Amino acid sequence: MANRRNFLKTTTVLAAAAMIYPAAAFSPAKKTIGLQLYTVRDKIKEDLKSTLEKVAKIGYNSCEAAGYNASDGTFYGMAAKEFVALLNSLGMPLNSSHTTFELDSAHKVIGDTAAAGAKYIVYPFLAEKFRTNLDGWKATAEKFNKMGEIAKSHGIRFGYHNHAFEFEKMENQIPYDLLLTQTDPSLVTFEMDTYWVTRGGQNPVDYIKKYPGRFALWHIKDMTKTDDMFFAPVGTGRMDFAAIFAQKETSGMKYFFVEQDSFKDMDPFESIEMSYKYLSQSNFL
Repeated sequence: MANRRNFLKTTTVLAAAAMIYPAAAFSPAKKTIGLQLYTVRDKIKEDLKSTLEKVAKIGYNSCEAAGYNASDGTFYGMAAKEFVALLNSLGMPLNSSHTTFELDSAHKVIGDTAAAGAKYIVYPFLAEKFRTNLDGWKATAEKFNKMGEIAKSHGIRFGYHNHAFEFEKMENQIPYDLLLTQTDPSLVTFEMDTYWVTRGGQNPVDYIKKYPGRFALWHIKDMTKTDDMFFAPVGTGRMDFAAIFAQKETSGMKYFFVEQDSFKDMDPFESIEMSYKYLSQSNFL
């Protein structure tokens, strides 16, 4: 009888909740879908606040910045606390930030990023002067380990974002593999850019399987089916995202961010809405 009474009580409570909050009572939790704000950088220059509002209205609920200024500690010209407060008010927390920096400024840059509440700081691009030979790549791996130690001391994670040049063989070695094998997994993670891995002649799934647990962040970026291999809204190109997302646990993926570097005959807001709809309606997230 007690079990029956508890069942009836629970059923009554759920029924009442459904009447008051019909959409929330039985709907699944909203998928976390992030945007790398570099995608809408031109719109941000026009109006930061309205751009972020439009991004949030589309449905994005996570973001990665690419607008930190080391000279004054601002993000897109806003004081860090104000910028983060704006993002939070839109339900779009700052989970990661792209910033190019070197060891002499690492404590300040990483400290500012940690203070803004980001969980990851990502080194987004390796200048050509650091990649002219294998010794340069080895020195970079050592530098990344040191940056990872500094990030750890500030309570966040350090990561590196790839392009295609990391896959160009040098002395019969692939530099990306060198970075993965010569960095400490406890200090350095990687942000896999699906487009650039593919543009580099590699398969994202193969790299995830080869280096499990090393890719806590992803850039979900599609490639047109045309010969120019231009950037495309997610779900409209040649990338097999179902196969990639099937490896999210093997990857150790914590967050992913939609990114599109450039556009042809399409407004960025139109493109990121297409990407969001594809991902939000997918059955692989």
